[in-house]
Amino acid sequence: MRKPPLPLDETARLLSLQSLRLLDTPSEERFDRITRMAQRLFGVEICLISLVDTNRQWFKSKQGLGVCETSREISFCGHTILGDEVFVVGDASSDPRFSDNPLVNSEPFIRFYAGCPVRGPGGHHIGTLCLIDGQPKGLSLEDQDTLRDLAAMVEDELKLVAEVTKDDLTQIANRRGFNVIAGQMLSLCRRTGANAELLFFDLNGFKQVNDSLGHQAGDSLLQHFAKLLMKCFRTADVVARIGGDEFVVLLTATDGTSNKAMMRLEKFAKKECCEILQKLAWSVGKIQFDPAHHRTVEDLLADADTRMYEDKARSQKTGT
Repeated sequence: MRKPPLPLDETARLLSLQSLRLLDTPSEERFDRITRMAQRLFGVEICLISLVDTNRQWFKSKQGLGVCETSREISFCGHTILGDEVFVVGDASSDPRFSDNPLVNSEPFIRFYAGCPVRGPGGHHIGTLCLIDGQPKGLSLEDQDTLRDLAAMVEDELKLVAEVTKDDLTQIANRRGFNVIAGQMLSLCRRTGANAELLFFDLNGFKQVNDSLGHQAGDSLLQHFAKLLMKCFRTADVVARIGGDEFVVLLTATDGTSNKAMMRLEKFAKKECCEILQKLAWSVGKIQFDPAHHRTVEDLLADADTRMYEDKARSQKTGT
């Protein structure tokens, strides 16, 4: 077994990793969303965001694997961080570098591995986004580009760790966080041909709640609606508050998912009604992502916003 050598920038690399203060922290949806997407796109058993520490590799996000870390000496990711390119092992059992590796000859019985280095602050390789499977596989150049795109999404999330990307009141993504995540997801949709859909919500009568009951009541209403959105949509969907009483949900690989989620949302809004209002009402605009028309996230938001106001006008006209 060939142990991975230390990178030339090892000291600076470890300082960069430690500055993020991510080691041994709980899982986060922002990272889990990426590994779920990668696992689904590539059809592999395991997908990990691995942070390579001094003597271990620790998994900030993991799909299909029960352990949280393994020794750096036996890690595949320790090799991946040595270069800039995607590191691919088609069949570890026949590769002299890994054929006697404990991770190959016992759980999880690695055969296929593909890892893309992930850069932290300063550009140092602090970890990887990697794919693992128990069957030998290959990875085409196009798929390697897709893996790089996903690794770039991880890097963007790392850049935002120290920035304000979460709405303090509702604890979901704010506009800045949404724009970054949505931008990466739409780029991936362009490359892979996956479909996406945006829902743009505006709470009806919110100003009257603030005016008549006070801002504390309005804040409670916003928190309640954010919780309903998180409950009704998939964990892979991006839910954000982008304005005072404006919320958005970006869905990929929809196939009717948004319609089912909207039905759940309406059901829960009636069943678990906020104490402030007897009826929680909203207007919503729904728009399908069109790569030819929506060149930016703002283009998609603008079209969904227009649809939302059309829905609001219909509601006011009919009195519903």
